[in-house]
Amino acid sequence: MTTPTTGDPGTVAEPVPTPPPDVPEASAADDETTPPAHRHSGGSTGPLRVLAILVIISGVVLMVAGAVTWIVVTNQLSDEKIVVSDDADNFAGEDVDGPFTAYAEAEVINDHALEETGGLTYAELDREDPARETVMTASFLRASLFTSVVSFGVAAFAFGIGILMILIGWALLSVNRALRSVLA
Repeated sequence: MTTPTTGDPGTVAEPVPTPPPDVPEASAADDETTPPAHRHSGGSTGPLRVLAILVIISGVVLMVAGAVTWIVVTNQLSDEKIVVSDDADNFAGEDVDGPFTAYAEAEVINDHALEETGGLTYAELDREDPARETVMTASFLRASLFTSVVSFGVAAFAFGIGILMILIGWALLSVNRALRSVLA
């Protein structure tokens, strides 16, 4: 917007620029008191730090839970005094106290049950077949051993996720420190 200037008659008026309405002019005092929009006052990254600590604590809890579960299942299996059968493909003669020996013994039990019935499973046997009770017991034993194998897997998974969470928490703390130094 321009405003004509007055002068001698017969001279051409030169336009003078004027500021648009409702736009205050910036002063030097405003620049000193108003922080730039990209600056964060105080340099606080508290929520990120809290998140990092919670992730680390969760990771420790998962690691402990995984280790305790592994130990409990190992002790329970050991208390049963089961030994892997001599005709097993792997771990023959070893105590059943871990996931691999439990799996090996479950496979041997299945082989023995199928030999007993001529290859028929519990569901395929006649209700009056005397071998049905033996196969049923074998099925229950296998299910128990497979449950322990799954328990070992869950324990290992929890332990591994715990380690991963600790590493993520540590990384978040590193990001937090970097942000604090930038924002300070």
